[in-house]
Amino acid sequence: MAFKNPDTAILNEKELYIFDMDGTIYLGYNVFPFAIRFINNLRAAGKRVLFFTNNASHTSDFYVQKLSKLGFSPTREEIMTSGDVTIEFLRRHRDGKSVYLVGTDELVESFKDAGINMLTGDEEKADIVVTSFDTTMTYKKMDDACRLVRGGAEYLSTHPDFNCPTETGFIPDSGAIAAFVTASTGKTPTYFGKPYKETVEMISEATGVSVEKMCIFGDRLYTDIALGKKHGVTAVLVYSGETTPEDVEAATVAEKPDYAFPSLDEVDQVMFG
Repeated sequence: MAFKNPDTAILNEKELYIFDMDGTIYLGYNVFPFAIRFINNLRAAGKRVLFFTNNASHTSDFYVQKLSKLGFSPTREEIMTSGDVTIEFLRRHRDGKSVYLVGTDELVESFKDAGINMLTGDEEKADIVVTSFDTTMTYKKMDDACRLVRGGAEYLSTHPDFNCPTETGFIPDSGAIAAFVTASTGKTPTYFGKPYKETVEMISEATGVSVEKMCIFGDRLYTDIALGKKHGVTAVLVYSGETTPEDVEAATVAEKPDYAFPSLDEVDQVMFG
């Protein structure tokens, strides 16, 4: 039986509209023009917008520049990444602990800027190992991470996405890197980003908006939609990225979106004509 949307008037009642990036408002550097139009319509209607990506290979400042170039005109306060959530967790709950991070130079610098006690990987022990989406991955990084985790380090991961969509297809993401470490060490990380509660809590704290007044748009069932379904945020799936209508049909009730549309173009038409 094909998925049918309930009353779409509920979408107009929300205050904060959270957008996944890759696969939802663009693919790589190919922007969806209707996404810009929809987001501008939301702002004109007095609604608040937040761009949230699990992709922690870049910093929020990078995404300000990228989204500005693509035409979305974001403010710094409108952007958050799984890296931001992970950093905030470490600052609040693991203050002073030593951390070995498998991540891009950008992410490493953002951890350092936040005052986190960073290791090089050559040490015998670490309090914490964090792995992320690292496009500068080397075997030594993975070997160091696995050795430190085996040595007793707490294991964290910025986000669980297995693949990152690009203009030319999927590339291995943070979840795939974590699977490598888990296969070698037998240790499963504590994940941040979508769909985990720390992300919803940080968004609510940063914006002052309750979960009942939030709506999330995304292209993945197991991150974007799961964030909403697990934590009381209205979840809207678009088929412009990873997920197909067949995936939705096969999903459990707990994983099915509240709404599903071909793209944000159709959401814009429903909400703003």
